Amino acid sequence: MRVAITGSSGLVGTALISHLEAVGHSPIRVVRRETNANDNEISWSPNASADPEVAVADLARQLEGVDAVVHLAGAGIGDKRWTDDYKRVLLESRTNGTTLIARAIAACNDGPKVLLSGSAIGVYGARGDESLDESSAPGSGFLADLTVEWEQCTEPAAEAGVRVVFLRTGIVLSARGGALKKQLPLFKLGAGGKIGSGRQWWSWISIDDEVRAITSLLTSDIVGPVNLTAPNPSTQSEFADTLGSVLKRPTFLPTPKFGPKLLLGSELAENLLFTGQKVHPQVLHDAGFAFEHPDLDTALRAVLGR
Repeated sequence: MRVAITGSSGLVGTALISHLEAVGHSPIRVVRRETNANDNEISWSPNASADPEVAVADLARQLEGVDAVVHLAGAGIGDKRWTDDYKRVLLESRTNGTTLIARAIAACNDGPKVLLSGSAIGVYGARGDESLDESSAPGSGFLADLTVEWEQCTEPAAEAGVRVVFLRTGIVLSARGGALKKQLPLFKLGAGGKIGSGRQWWSWISIDDEVRAITSLLTSDIVGPVNLTAPNPSTQSEFADTLGSVLKRPTFLPTPKFGPKLLLGSELAENLLFTGQKVHPQVLHDAGFAFEHPDLDTALRAVLGR
């Protein structure tokens, strides 16, 4: 398949391109600059102030003959404090790009028949110990509201008969980026441990299973939300103990709430560190997807080469 990928330089996008090439697909990078002379790049400007109809027509022209789109672009949730301005960036970087992609696909004559659109388990909100799957209703709060609006922006593609899947991704484990990379220096020093109560649920997935699941969804008949999380979520305390065990470092130093809240801001710290979701990948399970790393110890040892 010829697969166009936005967010192709990000953590998941980079790994996905390598995996698609390895299994015989032809990935095409969707980039925000002039394309190279080869046939493996498409140019787009999702946040430009130019005429949106021109942007749609230009992207649709480039998507002719492409089989599928994996849309992963969006500003980093944890990259900056959640000021009102940055919240606007987080929302618009998702809604503007998704709307453009969906409208362009709908305008194609012979364009993509599949849109796998980025999403997040933040859609479920902070739900304590409640077990959540794809049938669970959205929760409340900024991340939940953002994700609902993000997913709704795919409607033009769905209305045109394109199969749309929402990639509701959890914490992606990789030594090359994301939450794990940020934690490693502290844990390697033996200064890692539980954060707050440690009872909050962290639903995670290894980078390898993330890209394998996305690849499997390209050729499935699944429509709608899919939780990209491993079948065994852990509490944050369990996560810390397991990471310490893999690294052979102690994990007895707790992190009180005031530190991350001072560093990140109260709202961001609360959403990313002190609350979570106990999410299960029911759709993947029902489809027979086999996780290579179903438990946390196996996943951490794989991504850290231990």
